This record gives sequence, structure tokens and C-alpha cells, in this order.
Amino acid sequence: MPPNKQEEYFKQLQTFFWENGLTSEVTKADRLAYFATLVSEKNKSVNLISRADVDGIIEKHVFLSAFVTKFFPDKIMKFVDIGTGGGFPGIPIAIMRPDLRGVLVDSITKKVNAVNEFIDKLKLSNVIAENYRVESPEFIEKYKQSFDMVISRGTVPLIILIRYALPITKEKSYLISIKGGDLDEEFTKAEMKYKSNIKKSTIYELAYKPSNIRNKKGKKLIVIELQK
Repeated sequence: MPPNKQEEYFKQLQTFFWENGLTSEVTKADRLAYFATLVSEKNKSVNLISRADVDGIIEKHVFLSAFVTKFFPDKIMKFVDIGTGGGFPGIPIAIMRPDLRGVLVDSITKKVNAVNEFIDKLKLSNVIAENYRVESPEFIEKYKQSFDMVISRGTVPLIILIRYALPITKEKSYLISIKGGDLDEEFTKAEMKYKSNIKKSTIYELAYKPSNIRNKKGKKLIVIELQK
């Protein structure tokens, strides 16, 4: 991919960072822009993100994944990204928060191979990618009670995410999910089944400047404090 594409991504990220109070993190924008070029190039041969999303990769994928780190709870050390796909949100989190350690898990081998390639090229030492189903006995045995944060982006219902999270999280942990649309029914089902495990839940509107000031795109960040 020509260098000017990476420069274009960098400029887009700079704008998003400056507009949204991430000024101190601008130094990380160059690495994030390089990641965007890697994903865009690899996406030609491996379906990591929707082809229609490639032009909007910075806003829809890279920036959004970096932006959610503003909402992370204190005192977390190790996270798991369930269904990482092309490395979202796990790789931007690793870049934004080098103090955290993470496991990026996906059941599709081609995607995990691509993510491992990105991790290597970005020289990230705080995350690894694993090719498992997160609910598999092998993954649960390997990572039993390991994580204090579970994060997922996409369509997995909350009730399923909590089921996946409980065997692999510590006594107290956080479940974070980036979602869109009406979440009332999802919340109701999850709370009915896991009432004793949900200590607290908060929904943040993911509004940001300049292109989603009133959150017309309907992106939400759900933060659930779990207890066993």
C-alpha cells in the first residue's frame, strides 16, 4: 500500500484524537495508521472487515476501538477480546494501553493468522492471538479465572457473552461490549438469567466529534461489572 495512504489514515486519526480529548495520545496515531494499512491490504485476500467498510476503516474500526479505552475501569490488567476478527478492538487497545496484557481470540484460523501477522509487524509484546472457540473446554482450561476484562464488538448477545465470560474471569471483572440499536430486550434477558452475577451496568453513548456529535450512528458502549 502506498505511503500516502498511511499518511492519510494518520491525518484522519489526528483529527479524531484532537477533537475528542485524546490529545496526549496523538503519538500513538502513527502506529494505529500503520495497523489500518495492514488490515486494508490483508482484506483483499482474507475477509477481515466488510468490503464496504474499507474506505471508512479509521472511523468505523480503528478510532472507535481506540476511543473506547477512555471508558475502561481502573485497575484492570488482563483482557480477552472475544471474536477479534481482524484485531478489533484488541490491537488498538494494545496500542493505546501498553500497560494491559491481552488475548485476542477467534475461531477462524485465517483471521487469527492475519492478526498474529499484524502483532508481529507492529512489534506488540503485550497481546497474543489464539485460535479457539472461547466456550471450548480447551480454552476454558487454559485461561480459567485469568481475565479481569472481557471485551467484544459485534453481534453476540449479552446473555451469551456473560456465559462465555464467567469461566475465564476473576471473582470480580468487567464485561464491555460495543453495540448498536435498541438494547432493552437484550439487557432484560441477561439480567433475568444472570441477576446474581451482574453487580452494576452502565450504557455510554459513543458520541464523538466531528462526524457523530449526537450519536446519530447509534453506537453504545455497555460496561457490566460482574461478580461470582
